[in-house]
Amino acid sequence: MSSSRTIQMVDNPVPWPNGARCALAMTFDIDTDSFLHLDHGERVPDMVSTTSWLRYDEVAVPRILRIFKAFGLHQTFFFPAWCMENYPHLVDAILKDGHEIAHHGYLHESPNLLSREEELAWLQRGIDVIVRMTGRRPRGYRAPVYNFSRHTADLLAQEEFLYDATLMADEVPYLMKTNAGPLMELPSHWAMDDWPQFAHNIELQYMMTIRSPDEAFAVYEAELESACRNGALCVGVWHPWLMGRLARAERLAVFIEGILKRGDVWIASMEEIAGHIIECKAAGTFNPREVSMPYYSVGLPQPDRPNQTK
Repeated sequence: MSSSRTIQMVDNPVPWPNGARCALAMTFDIDTDSFLHLDHGERVPDMVSTTSWLRYDEVAVPRILRIFKAFGLHQTFFFPAWCMENYPHLVDAILKDGHEIAHHGYLHESPNLLSREEELAWLQRGIDVIVRMTGRRPRGYRAPVYNFSRHTADLLAQEEFLYDATLMADEVPYLMKTNAGPLMELPSHWAMDDWPQFAHNIELQYMMTIRSPDEAFAVYEAELESACRNGALCVGVWHPWLMGRLARAERLAVFIEGILKRGDVWIASMEEIAGHIIECKAAGTFNPREVSMPYYSVGLPQPDRPNQTK
């Protein structure tokens, strides 16, 4: 893509480390079969094919770890705590290779379907598991299915999270103002998710057209190129049981190799990115915009419908 003039699209570009033009995090949500148990309950024992589709994480996670290790990268894995308890060998492998584990619910529950008290209970239950299995409190959070509630930002700040990685209101990090203090948002958006590209399961009624790896990565590469032109942040929201399939994993390796060869992209974990933003803010080289949360505390009253009778 070329233009006769250069137009800066981002008002507040980030000064990334070592002169990098943009930052990239390739994050993975390790859901395995967690959400089946909430959504389908007693039917799960007979959903064998779908369960096998999701349990491909046991093959895909080690494969993705091999890819990251081959390129010397450390990234962030968002993990429902129930999955950590039931697949501890995956936790051990991720920690052994020096990656960050962040909070992704307990059983992949949707916070915006819970009361404040219920959401806090699930959040704290997940924190307890992460502390027990990793030795430290999680620094980051991503709401399952992006289902952030009106209470989520307050609760995350209350529980001393450093960042959230759920929302989509910018291409650079920003600060959410909550009743419990500030919370950093490291935003992404659906174009950087692998779900629209690869998720297809008739039993769960996910009927997306499966794209080839090259088609999917053409989307990701376009987003990355734009981020680099504008000093922005690019966050992949991927799932091992989708992205870790053979042809896609091979294409992921090609993607990473190409980025490393160009040398102008800072590939970092989410915790590293959040730490860099804190340093820049303290130095006065980047001032993230502030957004008051929640957007709405109560629903707007419904207006009277116009009378369409004639």
